[in-house]
Amino acid sequence: MAEELPIPQNQDEQPRIPEVLPVLPLRDVVVYPYVILPLSVSREKSLSAIDTALVENRMVLLLSQKQVEMDDPGPDDLFTVGTAALIMRVLKLPDGRIRALVQGLQRVRVEYFTETENLFRAEVEPLPEPELDARGIELDALTRSVKQTLEKAVALGKNLPQEVLVIATNLDSPGRLADLVASNLELKSPQMQEALEIVHPVQRLRKVHELLLREIDLLEVAQKITMEARG
Repeated sequence: MAEELPIPQNQDEQPRIPEVLPVLPLRDVVVYPYVILPLSVSREKSLSAIDTALVENRMVLLLSQKQVEMDDPGPDDLFTVGTAALIMRVLKLPDGRIRALVQGLQRVRVEYFTETENLFRAEVEPLPEPELDARGIELDALTRSVKQTLEKAVALGKNLPQEVLVIATNLDSPGRLADLVASNLELKSPQMQEALEIVHPVQRLRKVHELLLREIDLLEVAQKITMEARG
């Protein structure tokens, strides 16, 4: 029987990111700030990271692996820009694995790693987004184009949850819009990591727009191939 582990309650609206966090390495997954994602955790060090976070402050550092197939990654095998995340819910499964629901909080950069036999930790530096002085016509046009292109992708058959479109339509923050779109494009891990490492919100939105336009090209070619095959 699956067992739901109790989560210590801390109702701070904006949790402060600790200087040192337990590290949870991820295979072929990149988690962005504000994004909520379920993770399946089975490796010993990853289970230790979850246990440590639950005892301390419910926060972990999510870092993607450079090589997906590596079972026991070391510090050199992980990207140094990741996301500090809050563990929202934990479910312990009968086979020893854990299902954890996490929410990204903020981009951070690793200053250095410390490693024991069963646990990674990292000292981190937060990477806050620079504030925009004012919104200009160019940014408004870029934001509108991203939203319209996302709708076009759905019209061409891209499988996106309806709530993603609703949230995107109502987002004015270029950084949060970029992260929302990137996390739902089913990009390859290196592309997602590249977008994660762009701290400036407008530059990141431009990059995501490029990736979104490429996705449109792929969808149009796939649609054309399907129509020709039917013909």
